[in-house]
Amino acid sequence: MNLENLGLWGLFWGTFLSATVFPFSSDALFIGALAAIGRPTACIIVASAGNWLGGIVTYYMGRLGKLEWIEKYFKVSPEKLQKQQAYINKYGVWLALVSWMPFIGDVLALALGFYRANPLWTILLLLAGKAGRFVCWAVIIGALS
Repeated sequence: MNLENLGLWGLFWGTFLSATVFPFSSDALFIGALAAIGRPTACIIVASAGNWLGGIVTYYMGRLGKLEWIEKYFKVSPEKLQKQQAYINKYGVWLALVSWMPFIGDVLALALGFYRANPLWTILLLLAGKAGRFVCWAVIIGALS
């Protein structure tokens, strides 16, 4: 099965999963889908929606977390957690704008939830950051010209 057969639904679910706990590149998936499907606006909307909703799920997974669990199961010291919380408090919901970044983006979304960043602003900035990334890719590739 190839990307052309999976279509926009495949792009949606792939970008959704890549923003949660499955580590793979939504960028590569988007570029491949863009080449296979050839509908830049549709690809941008679908990839943004999938990746954004995956980011929201990750944010709320973080909200479910408890300090005791992190300390006990992941062996993270209270001092390190305080340092992380200070970082989140310093930059706040604005970190959601860079949640598109490979490797650290999903961790940032999880941390924003864990440290209880404002849900509305986090969700809106998640959308802006994730959609902006796909627009940039489309522009770089020249699909929007």
